[in-house]
Amino acid sequence: MNSPYSPPTRRVFPYARRKLAGPVLSPWRGGRGEASGRPPVRLTATLCRAEDEFAELAEEWDGLRARNRSATPFLSHAWLASWWRAYGRRGRLRVVLVRENGRLVAAAPLMLVHRPLPALVTLGGQISDYQDVLLDDSCPRAADALARALYAASRTAVVDLREVRPGGAAERLYAAWPGVRHRLTDSVCLELPGVPMDEMLQRLAPASAKRTRRKLRRIDELGIEAHDVTGDRVPESVSTMLRLHEHQWRGRGVTPEHVRPRFGAHLVGAVEQLVASGDAAVTEYRLGGRVAACDVALVSADLVCGYLYGADPALRDQRVDIATMLLRHDAHFASATGRGTLSLLRGTEPYKLRWQPVTAANRRYLLARPQLAPALELLAAKAAAREAAARLVRERGAAARVRTLLDRAAALRPRT
Repeated sequence: MNSPYSPPTRRVFPYARRKLAGPVLSPWRGGRGEASGRPPVRLTATLCRAEDEFAELAEEWDGLRARNRSATPFLSHAWLASWWRAYGRRGRLRVVLVRENGRLVAAAPLMLVHRPLPALVTLGGQISDYQDVLLDDSCPRAADALARALYAASRTAVVDLREVRPGGAAERLYAAWPGVRHRLTDSVCLELPGVPMDEMLQRLAPASAKRTRRKLRRIDELGIEAHDVTGDRVPESVSTMLRLHEHQWRGRGVTPEHVRPRFGAHLVGAVEQLVASGDAAVTEYRLGGRVAACDVALVSADLVCGYLYGADPALRDQRVDIATMLLRHDAHFASATGRGTLSLLRGTEPYKLRWQPVTAANRRYLLARPQLAPALELLAAKAAAREAAARLVRERGAAARVRTLLDRAAALRPRT
C-alpha cells in the first residue's frame, strides 16, 4: 500500500569503522583459560560511523536486544535505523560495538552533537520515551568492556544518556565508568500492571469504577470493534492514524513534531518492520465499517507501551471515552501475551493518573573523561536549572488554579 509519508532519500555515508584502542582489545586473562580447555576470551571494540554498516547490523543487533532483559522497544534496530534515516545528520553517527570472540555483547547507539557542548547522545531523540544502551545479560564483562570502549570513543565529548528507564543497562555502564560521572532525574513515566480490565477497574474508587463500566458498555453498545492490522496494510493504517491524530488535536495544541513529514516517514517505516517482527501492534477501531480510531503500541519482552493514537473527533460527540477504550484493549493485549507492565509513557495527564499508576522516573547519566569534569558539571547545572524553572512554572500554575477556584467559590457564596 502506498503511504503519503515517503521515507527520506537514503544517504550513503563513506564507510567508516575504527577499532578502539585500549585494554578492551586485549585477551581477557581473568578466566580459567587453557586449564579449562576453553579458548581464551577476547573482547574487541569498534566504532561504527557509516549508515550502511549500521543497517547491516539488524540481525546481530536484535539478537543482542533479545539477550538484554531490560531493553525497551525503542532499542530495536528497526526503530533506531528508521530514526537515523529521518533525523540523523551526515557524519554524526557514532555506534560503539563490543564483541566477545566475535559475538556482539554490548552496543551504544550514539550520535555526535556540538551544542551547547560536544556530546555523544543516544539515537531516538525526543520522540523516544525510553533510551539506553544494550548489554548481554549472559556476559559479565560486557558493562566494563563497553565502559572502556566508550571512554576511548568519547574523546573530548561528554556522553549524555537520557530517558533511561529504571533498571536499564545504562545503570551497569554508569557503575563501571572509569572517569567522572553524574546522575540526574529525567522525565516521569507512568506504569500499570499488565492485567485484564476487570482487574484494572479494582484500582479505581467504587464510584469511578462504576462510571468507567458505564463508559465501556457505551462503547460496546455502539458496536465499536477492534481489529489487529498486519502485513502490507500496516503503512496505510499508520498513515490513517497520523491523519486522525492531527485532526483530533487541530486547534488544541498538537505536538508540532507529530505533524511533520519526517516523523510520519519514520513511524510508517519503523512500525511496518516492528509489526512484522512482533515488536509492535497496530489496532484499528471500526464503527460502521469505517476506521474511527487507530493506535500503535510498541512491545518488548515484559513491556507494552501505548505510543500514539488518532481518533475521529466525532467519537467524543457520541460520548465515547477514547482513553478508556484504548486502555481496555492494551491491558487485554498485555495480559494475553504475558507482559507484566503496561507503560503509559511520559506525562502525568489526569486521564492517566485516575488509574493510580506507579510513577517511574527515568534517569539521565552524564559520563566523561576526568579532564572534561567542568563540561560535565556545566551540563548537570543547566539540567538542574531547567528542572527548577519547570517546577516553578508548575507551582505557579497550581497556585493560580487554586486562586481561581477560591474566587469562584467566593462568588457563589450567599450574601448576608
